[in-house]
Amino acid sequence: MNRLTALRMKNPIQGYSWGSEDALTRLFGIKNSERKPQAELWMGAHPNGCSLVEVDGLVVRLSVLIAGRPLAMLGEHTMNSFGTLPFLFKVLCAEKALSIQVHPSKAQAEAGFKREEELGLPKDAPNRSYRDDNHKPELIFALTPFQAMNGFRGLDTILSLFERIAAPSLTDIVKDFASAQSPEGLSEFFHALLTLDGDIKDVALTALKAYAMEHQDEEIFALVLTLFNQYPGDVGLFAPLFLNVVTLQPGQAMFLDAGTPHAYIHGNGLEIMANSDNVLRAGLTAKHLDIDELIACTRFQPKLTNDILITPRRVGAVQHFDVPVSDFTFRVFEAGDHQLITSGAEILFAINGTVSVFVQGQSTLVLARGQSAFLPDCMGPYKVRAHGCFALAGNS
Repeated sequence: MNRLTALRMKNPIQGYSWGSEDALTRLFGIKNSERKPQAELWMGAHPNGCSLVEVDGLVVRLSVLIAGRPLAMLGEHTMNSFGTLPFLFKVLCAEKALSIQVHPSKAQAEAGFKREEELGLPKDAPNRSYRDDNHKPELIFALTPFQAMNGFRGLDTILSLFERIAAPSLTDIVKDFASAQSPEGLSEFFHALLTLDGDIKDVALTALKAYAMEHQDEEIFALVLTLFNQYPGDVGLFAPLFLNVVTLQPGQAMFLDAGTPHAYIHGNGLEIMANSDNVLRAGLTAKHLDIDELIACTRFQPKLTNDILITPRRVGAVQHFDVPVSDFTFRVFEAGDHQLITSGAEILFAINGTVSVFVQGQSTLVLARGQSAFLPDCMGPYKVRAHGCFALAGNS
């Protein structure tokens, strides 16, 4: 490599079934001639979808580039703390709901991964819960209106909603929850719901759908009906009754910490997360459910609606979306000229306009909307001239 500078990225697209056929085209002009679902555009060095970069005329995997020169690429702090790029940056396009998920803490992930390794479970086994030993905190930044569920509602609200449904097959567990309005009571109620089976589950879901049909003018029950069309017969259809439903407007963001049940419903956004693939599911999926492990990793505390959105810290033309983890940082810059300096590895993403990167006073890269660049730690000072907003993902 003659000179370390901003490197244009070529990013893989994951075609999960819940993805959109046209969102990436509408937002960023990315073609989809096959008209197949395009769910996530990955920017990073994850083994399941690694970006490519061009270096001295050669196209190489970003993971290979980092492994060959970790100090120059990552910087001393990141290299010593993580040993690799500690985050995965995505464009996420949800046409239908993703599964309800909880992510483990770092300690839980380490213990769970060790346990499943000792059991000899293949890392790609469908009944495996821990595919690595890392936690997976996440931030989602809305590019369009973005509907999601995040955290438990207040205990009294949950009880009231289930009493309104008045499903005969749920009478006993609702009464038990009414007499135990506590984190422990919520845990037992949550477990009882997720383990409903056979006729009891069918009768409960029939009552839920009938009530939702009569009250579809309410956001909660309109969402229930939408989910019925996507996941008929799934116990996760009760989720809007016990999780907060929120719609982020473009430019808003929320953070999802370990132990918080959540689900993305519909919309497009930028997502950044720790470099992990650990997911414990709680419904709206045909994949493996490990209910006992899920319960063990879930925090049964209501999440106040005021705590769902991140209030960015604005410094001039920059919004800092501060998060309580060191795996990643996320900033959004307005149009204009910005003097910056790399601190650890960074990924720059052009949101809605052309972005030019200057190193040592020379224009080194021009990005159109939807394009990204990898900025190695050793690049040092640089200038960005932006004709629209851009996002900068990094780590502290």
